[in-house]
Amino acid sequence: MDMDAVVEWVDVRDRLPKSGTPVAAAVVGRYPPDSEAEPDEVNGQDFWLVLPMYFTTLHFGEDGTEHHDCFVDSDRVVRLPYGRPCDEPVTHWAALPALPGATVHQVLGEGARTALEKVWDGETTDGGTTGEGTTER
Repeated sequence: MDMDAVVEWVDVRDRLPKSGTPVAAAVVGRYPPDSEAEPDEVNGQDFWLVLPMYFTTLHFGEDGTEHHDCFVDSDRVVRLPYGRPCDEPVTHWAALPALPGATVHQVLGEGARTALEKVWDGETTDGGTTGEGTTER
């Protein structure tokens, strides 16, 4: 089965995802974040990395803070699009690929195991077959 996926990165200054969309988010910042000294092993380093997140037009933080047009990770850390006040802003985002052999991002309940077994058996979840040279939707 071909496991390659094409990723199209979108600059947050150009466009934001639809609310509720799970994305891969490119985040820029400095670790540790409060280090003001020159970047080195002792004083911290700049970073740019990819994190799984979702985008939402409205999010209420645990402290009750209302956030608009933001990215939220699995630990409920809120990051804002680049250009807005944020220690670790999101610079780019990409839609997550569909599940292997599928055209969807999630399968819930009893269908999840069935879908996984079909993919392991070389079938797509929509009834086709996977393999070298096969184009999937």
